[in-house]
Amino acid sequence: MRYEPDTPYTGLKAKPVISYDQQEPGEFSKAFFKFFNYIGVAFLILSSAFFAYEIANYGVTIGAIIMAGMAAIPIVYAVVAYPNIGIIILLMFAYFIMFALRIIKGAAPLGTLMDGLILLLVFGFFVKQKYEKNWKILKSPISTLIIVWFLYLIFQAANPTTEARMAWVYTVRGFAGVTLTYFIFTYYIRTVEFLRIIFKVWMLLSVFAAIYALKQEYIGFFQFEQDELNDPLVAQLLFINGVWRKFSIFSDPVAFAYNMVISSIFCICMLRAAISRKAKFVYGAIAALCITTMLYSGTRGAFVLIPSAMVLYVVMHINKKTLIFASVGTLLFLALINMPTSNVTLYRFQSAFKPSDDASFNVRKKNQKMIQPYIQTHPLGGGLGATGVWGVRFAPHSFLAQFPPDSGYVRVAVELGSIGILIFCSLMFTILRQGIRNYYQIKDPELKIYCLAMTLVIFALNIGNYPQEALVQFPTNIYFYLFVAIINITLRIDKEKNDILPPVKPKLLIR
Repeated sequence: MRYEPDTPYTGLKAKPVISYDQQEPGEFSKAFFKFFNYIGVAFLILSSAFFAYEIANYGVTIGAIIMAGMAAIPIVYAVVAYPNIGIIILLMFAYFIMFALRIIKGAAPLGTLMDGLILLLVFGFFVKQKYEKNWKILKSPISTLIIVWFLYLIFQAANPTTEARMAWVYTVRGFAGVTLTYFIFTYYIRTVEFLRIIFKVWMLLSVFAAIYALKQEYIGFFQFEQDELNDPLVAQLLFINGVWRKFSIFSDPVAFAYNMVISSIFCICMLRAAISRKAKFVYGAIAALCITTMLYSGTRGAFVLIPSAMVLYVVMHINKKTLIFASVGTLLFLALINMPTSNVTLYRFQSAFKPSDDASFNVRKKNQKMIQPYIQTHPLGGGLGATGVWGVRFAPHSFLAQFPPDSGYVRVAVELGSIGILIFCSLMFTILRQGIRNYYQIKDPELKIYCLAMTLVIFALNIGNYPQEALVQFPTNIYFYLFVAIINITLRIDKEKNDILPPVKPKLLIR
């Protein structure tokens, strides 16, 4: 037993609390530790030997298929009976799905498995509602707009102007289906303990991805990666100035860079949390690692995101100390982007802040100007999936199939029209507004930092959604709705904690 000290955030008297390591193991922990016995260890050893034999004799594909078959039944049971485990599986699967597809060269329907996992969590949600019947936690302005967005995406199936109706079938999964995860996260994440587990899992995955990028940078690519890079079209995009852009375990350098950015922003926010020096050192090291490997991606759009997030941070914390640090940081930053250099990576970083000198940026501006009349005359857009891969497949001779959106906002405007872009921008505005408001309302310092970090991450992703499509690829599409849910979850947990405690007079404490 220990005592929680007086804190300027709540003004509460010191009270006895149970430390984190003394708490009763939760649902997630109990289910996890049941596996640690002689039978469980023997099962793991035999399974490892079996998989090694099969992969050595029949290749990686057969090993992946056998593993998926053996894991199917326990995973289905765990996801429905223990939804917290299902959420962790979903977050891990989202990180590795594109890596797995690259290894097995698309031989397994992993995208369908992801859809099935989401549907299992939704099914478990409705099963739980039969006994609990608690819909209040889903009520918020964000929830309302997400429902409107979801229904509009479904309505697009009847869009009379589309020339690629079948494209909707293939695209709606990645747009409308993923939005349902917001309600899953909002409903099942109810404790600070589980939030901590989620953040630890996320950071471990980010560190793995960053280290894998270092391997690509200094050791080279595996053969299955090199086979993909041998494609002339891929090489044209990824081989810049004699250097390969790194993509780590993700689908492309853009997805890799954006995930390193949001991990860095979270770690930077945690540096001002009330944690030990050791923990701050770990977060600082992860931030430095992610920022460094992000540069190897060569994604100009990602380079501006961390400075953009820090601008919002300064605006939300205007005081003398913050302004001094911001001024010093700005001067160092200006020196960095203007200093002469022969380093290819650093030069590409500097060019991100001089868009007028970037040929690809100028081409995008020209394309956006060209498509404006179409957007203005098609309020419902050309139909979900009308651009990109599915547009080329199902309506190869259509006008939109030949148009490269190269921007999340432009794609929404082209495919979903002025009505769609209005709903989308309203949703993003509401999310950021709610995040800022919740940050100032939350009293618990830990929850306050989490809310701040999620708000900055979402702000950065919205900035990044202009030069690139930031919210459509794994794992960002899943994690984005997790971050949105956490904005509301932190305020809800904070209110629940304060409702239990007796009201006290606030007092001024000097710290």
